[in-house]
Amino acid sequence: MPLSRRDFLKLSGATGAAAAWGTFGFDLQPAYAQAANLKTSRATEVRSVCPYCAVGCSMIAYVTGQGGNNTKPTLVHIEGDPDSPINEGTLCPKGASTMQLALGGNLERATAPQYRAPGSDEWRQLSWDETLDRLARLVKDTRDETFTETDDDGNTVNRQTGFAFTGGATQSNEEGQVAVKVIRSLGTVYIEQQARV
Repeated sequence: MPLSRRDFLKLSGATGAAAAWGTFGFDLQPAYAQAANLKTSRATEVRSVCPYCAVGCSMIAYVTGQGGNNTKPTLVHIEGDPDSPINEGTLCPKGASTMQLALGGNLERATAPQYRAPGSDEWRQLSWDETLDRLARLVKDTRDETFTETDDDGNTVNRQTGFAFTGGATQSNEEGQVAVKVIRSLGTVYIEQQARV
């Protein structure tokens, strides 16, 4: 007897249904019980804010293993906070990928400052001390080269136009205030906020 595709699907469905009812000795109740327990059922809820843009979407991070003997706190899930009037439980694709940020993401990401000299095709790893010294020197040199005390009309302006500053969207008000005071003390006029909204 030839078996059509329709007959094959009917037979496959009937076989699957019979297996589900336990005809072949499979008991699916433990599997259903396990699936009913969420991985967040024994986790601690930690309220947080998305680190990506200045919208300030609220998030709930679920952490297991807190407070137990021989346990290590482990982040198991992040979701939008439904009680937040800002995002009402939703997250954009960047916010939804925060688990990757929290758990390390790309293992090939650079973990130390890298420097490539002008015209070179080789990257060289620098220490943090070397990097900060170099940055401070470049900022000072650029400021000195582009600093203007007075404009064409003789008005005191004390400004530099050699570099700009972009603030981070997840900075607190206090961090932002300190950063802007430092940048303005250098005479910087190009100041912007990095909110990708």
